[in-house]
Amino acid sequence: MRRGIRGWAALATALLVAAAPAAWAGDKVTGEVIDMSCYLHHPETSTGNSHRKCAETCAKKGLPMGLLTSDKQVYLLLEDHDNPKAYAAALAKAAQQATVEGDKVNVGGVQGIVVESAE
Repeated sequence: MRRGIRGWAALATALLVAAAPAAWAGDKVTGEVIDMSCYLHHPETSTGNSHRKCAETCAKKGLPMGLLTSDKQVYLLLEDHDNPKAYAAALAKAAQQATVEGDKVNVGGVQGIVVESAE
């Protein structure tokens, strides 16, 4: 079966759209700020107030931090290089509840949120 140029162009466009990272603007996500290193290694013991000191230490070391929602979704917290104070405010809430606002992203099965504000 031969494809014309229009057929190949449509196929290429569909593949590019399917491969592009998904993004949604201005979402709010609420959950516990977690340190990803501990959480992925042992999720049953690396949340809550009893883990706060460790989570704060991991944040200060620059280890990846995330947000764990009540329905057990995890969002990797991502710094907006033009607005680093919002990301720092989120990290300051290690092992505490926070509401983060920003753009959700999902690439290769990893979901994250670019932190635009944190409270």
